[in-house]
Amino acid sequence: MGKKYDFKYIVIGSGPAGSAAALTLGKAKKRVALVEGRYFGGSNLNTRDIPYAVALDFSHTYSKARSLPEFGHQDLTFNFSTIASRELKAIVNAGGNNQKLYEESGIICFNGFANFLDPHTIAIGNRRITSENFIIATGSHLKISEISGTETVGFLSPETAIKTRRLPKVLAIVGGGSTGCEIASFYAELGVKVILFEFAERLLPKEDQEVGETISNYFTQELGMSVFTSTKVVAIQEDSFSKSVIFRFENQEKLIRVDNIVLATGSEPNLDCGLENAKVKYKNSGIVVNKHFETTAKHIYAIGDCISTESSTERAYTEGLTLATNLIHKSKNILNYHGFIRQTNTFPEVATIGYSEDDLIKRDRKYKKAIIKLDEIPASKIYNFNYGFIKLLSDKNNRLIGASLVCPNASLIANEVSVVIRHHLTALELASTPHIMNSFNYALKLAAKKIVEKK
Repeated sequence: MGKKYDFKYIVIGSGPAGSAAALTLGKAKKRVALVEGRYFGGSNLNTRDIPYAVALDFSHTYSKARSLPEFGHQDLTFNFSTIASRELKAIVNAGGNNQKLYEESGIICFNGFANFLDPHTIAIGNRRITSENFIIATGSHLKISEISGTETVGFLSPETAIKTRRLPKVLAIVGGGSTGCEIASFYAELGVKVILFEFAERLLPKEDQEVGETISNYFTQELGMSVFTSTKVVAIQEDSFSKSVIFRFENQEKLIRVDNIVLATGSEPNLDCGLENAKVKYKNSGIVVNKHFETTAKHIYAIGDCISTESSTERAYTEGLTLATNLIHKSKNILNYHGFIRQTNTFPEVATIGYSEDDLIKRDRKYKKAIIKLDEIPASKIYNFNYGFIKLLSDKNNRLIGASLVCPNASLIANEVSVVIRHHLTALELASTPHIMNSFNYALKLAAKKIVEKK
């Protein structure tokens, strides 16, 4: 007779990956436990996706209203603390930190941080719990780079940056990736003087060059930001009057005084859960898994940000769902990653699907490219907006393999591109699909037509 364990499965972490796995297993009547050290629902629901969506929706709307000549004689004011209140209400409505949601699916919930004692046992505080199988979905945390003063100076993190109740006059943001650009967009649109620092040579360094350049141009020319790329922030300081950022730019060390500082310096996986005791192999980039999310301990699985910081809410959720479905049905389905969207909710929005041009160059793959700038389509004249473009990439057979979108409603347009790339459709099939001529996604049709016409 086999050894008895407290649970069939213990899921560590209740973010999108862990929630999808736990709820799917729970509904299948498996004996499941869910361990969460902070907020049930994870950081994406409680501190990232939902509150950011609310905050940026308001700032984009407010900025657009202020730019309209019809409101030129109006003094548009707002209550800044009300934005944070709306964020909290949205989090509750979306099910944030709702332990009951899991318990109603038959899941036993534990509050606390899990630590492996051996391959089948974890400790949560003074309590020991055993399981036949484990699913690690511990997510990621802010990566503090080599900046002096972070131990003593009070700074805002991506989790706290948009939840403050007081609007600063001058704000420094360290990190020009997706999160840093979203935070910068939020505050600049509300009238704050924003200074944005990025170590790479362009903003949004994971995207293609023209993406970062377009967003930088919009930030500086329309929102009045100061953008420093190829810049190393070496220290932050604080006194009784203000905070300071010391940075190295063009071989000179400079100091800027600000009201507050946001560190948006990237993320790294949460690996501090006794993985060595569980005989689970990991690297700095994340837990090592195979294509079925199995770790080096075959009864322990890992999904979400803890296996790759390239993850997203949608990827993590799908990984959890795929893994749980395989476990229930004893199947070996492999997740199809084609068509997942990488999005930055600035204005204009940024969305990348499939390969970027940089990816294809690094892989030495031949490709065809077409770019339609927004000023080439009717929508730009109608809405008086010219910052942005749509770029499509195809293989030699004109099958679309990648796209970069910088335009209003890019996240919605990206869904159409996702279908095309995921199902290996061609540029001709996209070009022959009717599109509303006065919408921004009409640029898709024109870009696809360009690819078809390329020799």
